[in-house]
Amino acid sequence: MIVLPLIIISGFCYLINVYLFKVLRASAVMKECKFLASIILKNRKTAQSSSALTRGNRSSSFFINDRCLPLLNQIAPLLFFHAVRSQSGCFLLDYMGKNIVKMTISGDNSETIGIAPTEMIFEPILEDAVFRFDCSVEHRKAAFPSVSFKNIKDREVSVISHNVPAYTPTCVCLEEKQVVTFEFPPGTSFYGTGEVGGELERTGKRVFTWNTDAWGYGPGTTPLYQSHPWVLVVLPTGETLGVLADTTQKCEIDLRKEGIIRIIAPTSYPIITFGPFSSPTAVLESLSHAIGTVFMPPKWALGYHQCRFSYMSEKRVAEIAQTFRDKKIPADVIWMDIDYMDGFRCFTFDKAFFFLFWIISSIFLPERFPDPSALANYLHNNGFKAVWMLDPGIKKEEGYSVYDSGSKDDVWVKQADGKPFIGEVWPGPCVFPDYTNSKARSWWASLVQDFISNGVDGIWNDMNEPAVFNTVTKTMPENNIHCGDDELGGVQNHSHYHNVYGTLMARSTYEGIDLADKNKRPFVLTRAGFIGSQRYAATWTGDNLSTWEHLHMSISMVLQLGLSGQPLSGPDIGGFGGNATPRLFGRWMGVGAMFPFCRGHSEVATDDHEPWSFGGECEEVCRAALKRRYQLLPHFYTLFYIAHTTGAPVAAPIFFADPKDSRLRTVENAFLLGPLLIYASTLNNQGSHELHHIMPKGTWLRFDFEDSHPDLPTLYLQGGSIISVAPPHLHVGEFTLSDDLTLLVSLDENGKAEGLLFEDDGDGYGYTKGKFLITNYIAEKHSSIVTVKVSKTEGDWQRPKRRVHVRLLLGGGAMLDAWGMDGETIQINVPSKHEVSELITKSNESFKIHMENTKLIPEKEMLPGQKGMELSRVPIELNNGNWKLNIIPWIGGRILSMSHVPSGVQWLHSRIDINGYEEYSSTEYRSSGCTEEYNIIETDLEHASEEESLILEGDVGGGLVLQRKITMPSDNPNILRIASTIEARSVGAGSGGYSRLACLRVHPTFTLFHPTESFVSFTSIDGSKHEVWPDSGEQIYEGNNLPHGKWMLVDKRLNLQLVNMFDVSQVVKCIVNWDSGTVNMELWSEDRPVSKDETPLEIEHEYEVKFPIIVLQM
Repeated sequence: MIVLPLIIISGFCYLINVYLFKVLRASAVMKECKFLASIILKNRKTAQSSSALTRGNRSSSFFINDRCLPLLNQIAPLLFFHAVRSQSGCFLLDYMGKNIVKMTISGDNSETIGIAPTEMIFEPILEDAVFRFDCSVEHRKAAFPSVSFKNIKDREVSVISHNVPAYTPTCVCLEEKQVVTFEFPPGTSFYGTGEVGGELERTGKRVFTWNTDAWGYGPGTTPLYQSHPWVLVVLPTGETLGVLADTTQKCEIDLRKEGIIRIIAPTSYPIITFGPFSSPTAVLESLSHAIGTVFMPPKWALGYHQCRFSYMSEKRVAEIAQTFRDKKIPADVIWMDIDYMDGFRCFTFDKAFFFLFWIISSIFLPERFPDPSALANYLHNNGFKAVWMLDPGIKKEEGYSVYDSGSKDDVWVKQADGKPFIGEVWPGPCVFPDYTNSKARSWWASLVQDFISNGVDGIWNDMNEPAVFNTVTKTMPENNIHCGDDELGGVQNHSHYHNVYGTLMARSTYEGIDLADKNKRPFVLTRAGFIGSQRYAATWTGDNLSTWEHLHMSISMVLQLGLSGQPLSGPDIGGFGGNATPRLFGRWMGVGAMFPFCRGHSEVATDDHEPWSFGGECEEVCRAALKRRYQLLPHFYTLFYIAHTTGAPVAAPIFFADPKDSRLRTVENAFLLGPLLIYASTLNNQGSHELHHIMPKGTWLRFDFEDSHPDLPTLYLQGGSIISVAPPHLHVGEFTLSDDLTLLVSLDENGKAEGLLFEDDGDGYGYTKGKFLITNYIAEKHSSIVTVKVSKTEGDWQRPKRRVHVRLLLGGGAMLDAWGMDGETIQINVPSKHEVSELITKSNESFKIHMENTKLIPEKEMLPGQKGMELSRVPIELNNGNWKLNIIPWIGGRILSMSHVPSGVQWLHSRIDINGYEEYSSTEYRSSGCTEEYNIIETDLEHASEEESLILEGDVGGGLVLQRKITMPSDNPNILRIASTIEARSVGAGSGGYSRLACLRVHPTFTLFHPTESFVSFTSIDGSKHEVWPDSGEQIYEGNNLPHGKWMLVDKRLNLQLVNMFDVSQVVKCIVNWDSGTVNMELWSEDRPVSKDETPLEIEHEYEVKFPIIVLQM
């Protein structure tokens, strides 16, 4: 039916052309008219060839700006279209009652012809149910080599298969961008997309892959530190498939419409699909056959890690280590941040307390790290390993051996002019190794090899997005040049290699550690990564905050990384930025002790965040949490062996237990460790036992280690499972094969259970040569007897002589016990059903009484003089219409986040005690008003569709009060209104009734999601038009240059405008200040004294997000 309208359109093309060029010749929009006519003329060819099309969408699209809209109503009658009309933010043209032209809001300001989306060509690769899709044969030839695939050839070689894809994407290429679209049935759920904040289920989200230093990120912040252009798709039936966009370049993954995946990235790149398979685990296993599995970690890496930015001397490190042992809190690793270095120079050790004054310091002050080998020996003798940080930025300093050798070997990333790029990081001006080149990787690996000889056990690669200070983009220029190896893509600019820079650094570091000692497994932690980086390094979720929101979000973030092929991850327990409260820290430790990677870390200038730093109650909970982890280490280690050999996840969402159950798909406070189910509370005033636990089908039996506490997670074991448990130890080195082994047994409805235990030396590569023992334990109930025995073994190791303690779970925490020798048959007599029921009832009652009598860890308020800021109090939320705000009255009444719901963008950049939306009471930056505690004067938090408002005020000194009213009008949900005043409340008579000079200075800090594609635009009072770009630094506008009541932040990539409207009579100065990844758009009132009798200083302004440009789709 679509052919007839196209033929009619082409038949009137000549009339349209004449109309456009004769009637509108004098129009100021002649350019748009000509373009519109040319597009319609092009449709003649489309119409003539449409009968030959056998697949795909026979449509075309083109973009015009909003000045062309009047033309559409003039052209429409010639095409027998009805008038242009609006529908849900779109514009439609009707042809005989059918919508054949659809115009949606977009921000692409270019005039571009869109090609009709067509189905992508495909071929089977790798194994059954894995397909490669390309836009065309030409695109297939033009695609760059894969960096994500472990074996590059696997993506390029087709295999014999008689299957065809279950879902075939369409593609369209616009302005050197390849747009790929998948359509899935309603009820489909999306996961993955790597390191992302926010909800577990990703429908409604849009993610950008561009590795970015994102301190203090929020749930809507994108991009973050890593890039995983990967989506796990769970269909309504529970069948699952995976979608990989195999491109290293900046990529947009748009999941905002139900059942639709849209991927946009520079041409040309292939799409790889895995499945559908019957389970999500099968998809991840298939993915691992392409991108590889996680490296096998040494067993000590699964213990607890203690870190801080920074432990400033070896004496402090020794104190921390000794305190862990004295307090009998399990721990295995102490970490050294950058302050161990000499002036932040990599591969050096700072032997003076202040490196800037090293001569004086060396005489009068104690050395900081005078002998790293001796420190390492001390730690090793006390059961600790040491991990040390290495950043990519190498100080540009002649005489510094690392810089000199790198310059000699010509290993630095180059500028476009061929000179080494110099960017500022911690040491000052730095050069950066070009890890895309094998020569540079070998050079770095040799440095790492030598560095290990100092007793280094593992290496931490930070700042490797790569982060660069004092730049708006927060990284190096995209036109920098990398001399990449041919198999990686050859010589390319930085935009091509940016997302894999961190992975290639981690690879080089891993290879250097491996060179140092072939009998030890390397351990590397990387901040930046790409899909496939799990082959070389673990990761963590970056610089998070000490808030309940970040505690909650950390679970989903760890799970998303696992669903994207990276199973070895965890957050900074307790939060990196800000001060945790005792309850928050203890609760986080309870959850974090169950994460695959378990590390506490905190920022400089915050309170101490060791487990004993928050009082006795918190310390006891932390000790119990870590004892749980160490008792479960045999289970963790077995899960990592399975992950390493099969690609299965270590931690998984609970819907893995039943992918068909839609109830489980959005559960965010629970996860699976194999058959072990962890249920945690992330709510401040609610313990884990008070939650409603949504359970998968089947048998799930609660148990504990006689350590139940409201601040610890609740544990369940799936029916049909056996897991192995060890005695509690203080570090991995205390474990021996002769230790008693405990088997926790949970029978299924058929009275059966099975489980696996992997054992080896805990380090080295003997396991690859048969030096290991895998034991399959089974349990089966016959009549009233449960028999537990070994059913099968693998490996060359002999079974250790040890006792086995079998604990048969009955439910409600009740258990039956039996002892025996490992390898022998052990039997348990099960009482009658009535007796079992009584045992369960008694255990449940005991558990209830215990939990009621055990109080949550007490909270505490911040005391005067404490370092850092406390964010764990619950912010006030305003949520109505198109806006969602979080306000923290106790820190300057600041707006912490300002999320635009329809676009999913959180506009504010906030660092706890600075930035976000602030207001000051004088012309000086950070003057009074931004840190005082504000009082809530009035709240009107109504239901959706009704007006919400909040009035708060703070004493800013000198008898002045800064009051702010935040309103979300019910009659216009697009608007966020803020009205602020500085009023005189108690100005003394001695000053004539007048206050000090006051100025109301509105200071919002907005995030630049795409710094090179963002600018501030406005028309000034004198009519001149301005576009202010990031390279302009700070710009001040006053008088006739002042914006005429409106200015806007434009993000061309997001296709959005954040419009700020204000009363120009209240504003005397506007300032645009660009910083690293942020921009301030300040409004200043006049600067004058305030009295009770005069009008207060005031600024009333509004924010609105607009979609400025029209996209036509035919």
